[in-house]
Amino acid sequence: MVHPLTELIIRNGLIVTNTESYNADIRIVGEKIKEIGPQLIKSAKSSREVDAKGLTILPGGIDPHVHLSLPDYVPAEHQWADNFESGSKAALAGGITTLGCISVPDRGETPLGTLERETQTIQQQAIADFMIHPVIFSITEDIIKEIPLLREKGCNTIKIFMVTDDFDTNFPLYEKAIRTANKHEMLTMIHCEDNTIIKNTCQELIAAGKGSLRNYAESRPVSSEVLATEKAVAIVESTGAAIYVVHLSSEEALKVCQKAQARHLPVHVEGRPIFLYLTKKEYLKTDGALYVVQPPLREKSDIDALWMGINEGSIHTVATDHAPHTREQKLNPNLSINNLVPGINELQVMLPILHSKGVLTNKITIEKFIELTSTNVAKLFGLYPRKGVIQIGSDADLVLWDLEEERIVKNTDMFSQAGFSIYAGESFTGWPQMTIRRGQIVYENGKIIAEPGAGQIIPRKKSLRLI
Repeated sequence: MVHPLTELIIRNGLIVTNTESYNADIRIVGEKIKEIGPQLIKSAKSSREVDAKGLTILPGGIDPHVHLSLPDYVPAEHQWADNFESGSKAALAGGITTLGCISVPDRGETPLGTLERETQTIQQQAIADFMIHPVIFSITEDIIKEIPLLREKGCNTIKIFMVTDDFDTNFPLYEKAIRTANKHEMLTMIHCEDNTIIKNTCQELIAAGKGSLRNYAESRPVSSEVLATEKAVAIVESTGAAIYVVHLSSEEALKVCQKAQARHLPVHVEGRPIFLYLTKKEYLKTDGALYVVQPPLREKSDIDALWMGINEGSIHTVATDHAPHTREQKLNPNLSINNLVPGINELQVMLPILHSKGVLTNKITIEKFIELTSTNVAKLFGLYPRKGVIQIGSDADLVLWDLEEERIVKNTDMFSQAGFSIYAGESFTGWPQMTIRRGQIVYENGKIIAEPGAGQIIPRKKSLRLI
């Protein structure tokens, strides 16, 4: 077991936050940043010094949306390839120090039960720090009564999928759940796709002999995302609740959110890396099933609109929705538009790709990069200023980057147990050299040097609205 050093000094680095850049040393004592300033004096016999000359020091990334566990009733062919250990490794190697897991209940399990079960597993497996987002399924009045108890346990989020029969059937109860979460200063994460439109569209395509995954984008049309997003905005209007629209994919759905934001409604939006780079043309490839995610990839015009939304501030975060499967799972020949293995693994490459394709192409600034992937996330999810910032008293979650290193993505370098990356063979510029999580060096020289169980569940304060 590697324990945090009594003191660690990082020297000669360029510190960059979402608001400023400056040269200074950083003194870490235990898990916290103790001092920031020029030429700090070594003061403890057990100190280690790290020379960061030529490197850039950024706050640890925070990915609020990953999938690393599933209930045991999910069949093996649909289970994720990663768990909290391997997911932690991929994240830390990619400059992400804190993860938010979408935690699905076991059959008959309540939200508190989900929180307790996931906490135990994380305490055994995790290396990164975690927050848990309990999913509300098969809703009842008793489940709603537990939402305030989640808040008492330091959990300030719930996750709802609009794309289920249960949501349509029990809409009044889901609206009540969101209202209850808001009353207790919690944030509701919502997957916005309309169940009825998707079911009817799939039936029509299958009847026409178009059930293969080549037609996946058409099976979940933009209209489905738009209608669900409009419903979500209507819920905000009726309840006053703050919501967080996960993995928004289309220009038209973004317009719905932008109109709501213009009316000062607290509709927060999450972008996803794959929606910023790739289009639905990927589904026409022989291995197109590798790119199946929910919602689907869209058009080039949608990519352009999402980048504009990021720069204008209507998209507040970028998260992976890391949902890892093996190549064999993804390419199962029995899959179709209504029999899916959705999701990809992006934890290790999200930040390098966003830097390479965003910052280096002048689509975003480095400050916006940090805002999207750390500071805004910390504020929305009740972690700020403990995380998401480099300042005295904050957790020492720091990443030392070589922003000029060019590296080719290789499957053999991936820590995810998915065993492959859709970006393998591509070259990106800007990679972490060292990752520090709560004062402990956890990634260095291409290796994870901390053990499972070193990660923590981080208790959260109220969500801070950004609108």
